[in-house]
Amino acid sequence: MRVPPPAPPAPTDEQLALRDTARALLSRECPPARVRAAWDEPAEAAAAPPAWVALARAGVVGMTAPERFGGGGLDAPDWALVMEEAGRAALPGPLLETTAVAIPLLAALGGDALCDRWLGGAAAGRAVLAVGLGGAPYVADAARAHLLVLEHAGEVHAVERAAVTLTAQPSVDGARRLARVAWQPSAATCLADGPRAAAQLAAAFDRGALAAAAQLVGVARHLIEATVDYAKVRTQFGRAIGSFQAVKHHLARAHVAIELAWPCVWRAAHAVAGAGADRAIAVSLAKARASAAALGAARAALQCHGAIGYSFEHDLHLWMKRAWTLAAAWGDAAWHTERVAALILDPTSQGPAHA
Repeated sequence: MRVPPPAPPAPTDEQLALRDTARALLSRECPPARVRAAWDEPAEAAAAPPAWVALARAGVVGMTAPERFGGGGLDAPDWALVMEEAGRAALPGPLLETTAVAIPLLAALGGDALCDRWLGGAAAGRAVLAVGLGGAPYVADAARAHLLVLEHAGEVHAVERAAVTLTAQPSVDGARRLARVAWQPSAATCLADGPRAAAQLAAAFDRGALAAAAQLVGVARHLIEATVDYAKVRTQFGRAIGSFQAVKHHLARAHVAIELAWPCVWRAAHAVAGAGADRAIAVSLAKARASAAALGAARAALQCHGAIGYSFEHDLHLWMKRAWTLAAAWGDAAWHTERVAALILDPTSQGPAHA
């Protein structure tokens, strides 16, 4: 019989303070107008967005980098709370890929020269890192990245932007730029292969899925909070629509799903930090729950907003489309549910081949 792991501790005062700092910073530097403006920026824009610069100065972008490279050396329970805030703000840019995935991968596999060159720059916000792992056909924010961390045939490679050819791909979320990457693997770009690479790639994938789950919870919270505010002021038949039972039920169901998803994300953050045997199960459960919660929140928000929710001019679509894209990224709910089932039935299983 599988013994359930102990419940993780509640967030510490320091973790909550970091979350609150990120929330205040993003509220100031990443309002909806800037999220909308990101849709029209060139994919390869040279200047970093104001929010990215502010996050780097506050130590958020480099919070997973070792302290000797100017980072915070923080682990998943610290940055999961920040990722939730990034989702709440619909932050454009590869915070997930740079902070949760690429920086730890480079720190684990890169030599001194590579780390000296890239980790300090990434922590300071001067270098943007992109990631392409597993069977993912596209790389997010590859055009803005200075270095790409890519998987090829079980190997981990670090490839500079000048050495790749990008083909832009349309995305339903205009602030999340996707590209197909063509490049030539070589001994010079290879960081690791064999069992060492496999272990680090598995850990990197779980960090990416966890970060996506945390962002999805933030997206979902914003969608429901914004819809509650709208339901209080939108009137129909002489009454606020929030007083109608059908509207209440839509929002209540979505709220319950979010509140069930977040403990799974928090548990997964501690599993990732502890590198326990249940890490993959915890992460997949969190991603499946968070994806379903965010998609449900988007559906409820659209239904309660009515016709105005379908308009491009309203900000609602910025968060709905972020929910749709993140729910599909790093494995959708169906893939992660299948992975949980496979790992429970056979703990030696690696789960489905690719997300």
